Amino acid sequence: MIIKNGKVFGADGKFTVTDIAFEETFTSVGKTDSPADLDAAGKYIVPGFIDIHTHGAVTEDASDGSIAGLERMSRYYADNGVTSWCPTTMTLKEPVLEQAMKAVRNFQTQGARCAGVNLEGPFLCYAKRGAQAAENLHAPDAEMFKRLNEASGNQIRLVTVACEEPGAMEFIEEVSKICTVSLGHTVANYEQAIEGYRRGATHATHLFNGMNALHHRDPAVIGAAYDSGATVELICDGLHIHPAVIRMMFRLYGEKLVLISDSLRCAGMPDGDYMLGGQPIEMKNGKATLKGSDTLAGSSISVLKAVQNVVGFGVELEKAVYAATMAPAKVIGMEDKIGSIEAGKYADFLILDENLNLEAVYIGGQKYC
Repeated sequence: MIIKNGKVFGADGKFTVTDIAFEETFTSVGKTDSPADLDAAGKYIVPGFIDIHTHGAVTEDASDGSIAGLERMSRYYADNGVTSWCPTTMTLKEPVLEQAMKAVRNFQTQGARCAGVNLEGPFLCYAKRGAQAAENLHAPDAEMFKRLNEASGNQIRLVTVACEEPGAMEFIEEVSKICTVSLGHTVANYEQAIEGYRRGATHATHLFNGMNALHHRDPAVIGAAYDSGATVELICDGLHIHPAVIRMMFRLYGEKLVLISDSLRCAGMPDGDYMLGGQPIEMKNGKATLKGSDTLAGSSISVLKAVQNVVGFGVELEKAVYAATMAPAKVIGMEDKIGSIEAGKYADFLILDENLNLEAVYIGGQKYC
């Protein structure tokens, strides 16, 4: 199939009016004399968005261990411009996490492709646990990680650890040989975080949230991530991070910054009461908190909405698109297959109108919606 005259987001990080040809993968990018199957003049053509940190949507959660739930979630993501996603688990007991891993291993993609598991808990600290259940916290344990990874079919691509916890540095050294290790839900100071990055961590989980603030005498994880060249996540729902800080972080981290949704089972649903990792949450006007508190539990947005938000906050469109495509692909080691419009990669892409509204989603060269 050939789509002509679209404003294509190229591997150089710029938009160019050109043509794309594809089957299951892209076969060429560039002007062609062949007739068009579709004329996309005036439209943006961007790689499919990648959400590497999302717990759930449409009443389902990746921790439920439900194959049908994962299938429903994959359709929701595709409907909202996400073509690859990482089911992200919560802080739960090992038997519960094992069931969740097995469900990921066995479910059949219905929409967005599963790019592997994000194990956010349980190797976190008590003080910065946020909406994670305290009774399920577990000391960093590489053997436990390996058991869960085996249950998933060796699909864990990202794991979060509080690097100041006893045994965390040894955990980082061992597990970073298997997947990306991220620092998060941590009270680590700058020196501890630097050591965590020196030992093999390369990422930071939802920057600013679940960690000590950036302080001029102790820049903590935020400063250590910058000095170490680590990649970082931002939740850009307009609630977790102020727009001015979002603009600052794009300037500071550049291509190391990744947009995530951190969405919960309330995403795509009306306001009301829901559950998260065994704890009740409530959503009011799209804001999800632990029930009866002001503690943010996650978000209710999609990565598409995050892109629209940050562009509205004043971030350049090219930087926003990169942060939702190639940047997350690199974090999970999938940049050779997804994340950009290049010959040989999966033909996962979106067509957006001039206002960044979603017009079409293609996954593996097939039009999804």
